Amino acid sequence: MTTYKSTPLYGGALICDLPASFADVSLIRQVPDHQEAYIDKDGFTSIIFDINERVGGPGSSPEIDGRALTTHLEDIVGEDLDNVKVWNTTPTVFSRLDEDIPAYTLIATHTTQKPDEPADDSKSQSQQRPASKTDFTAIILTLVRLEREKTDLLITINVPHIRGEYDEDDVDLQLGKQGKLIGDAVDYAAKIWETFKVKDWGLFNEV
Repeated sequence: MTTYKSTPLYGGALICDLPASFADVSLIRQVPDHQEAYIDKDGFTSIIFDINERVGGPGSSPEIDGRALTTHLEDIVGEDLDNVKVWNTTPTVFSRLDEDIPAYTLIATHTTQKPDEPADDSKSQSQQRPASKTDFTAIILTLVRLEREKTDLLITINVPHIRGEYDEDDVDLQLGKQGKLIGDAVDYAAKIWETFKVKDWGLFNEV
């Protein structure tokens, strides 16, 4: 059973419950001002909050917001979009935000290297990319569209699946089998949706 603690973000302007086992990354290394990052002290999962400039045209609809969600996902994975698969996208309700604020969540997987990718004989041994120990990273990405503040708030939970650190037989998203790591991350996301609150809306004018 996960223990949660109420966690102030951005100097207390935002607040939500995060797992008690997660540590503030800024205590270890520098984090950009627009970002808050937490990492599991007992694992590899991270939770990142990002305050970004709103993308897309005015108004809100599944089409407009869906394109914005795709744009932000592309920004996260960079040029490696070919190795990303989005499994589902759903509207999301935040219990402590106004009902008219649109939010959406997607679950995707990012495979860092195709498992059966053949070696390129034209490259020397030192040039060839070493086999990655990370089979794939699951991404649970929530987008909150704050049109009045001209802001897109992103909450990204990254769940690396490292060979030997998880039960491969438990994970088959094609069959709806999420496995423990993704299941836990979905619970973390649901807790954030339930407890997330804006205490100082002026934050979005400052970042």
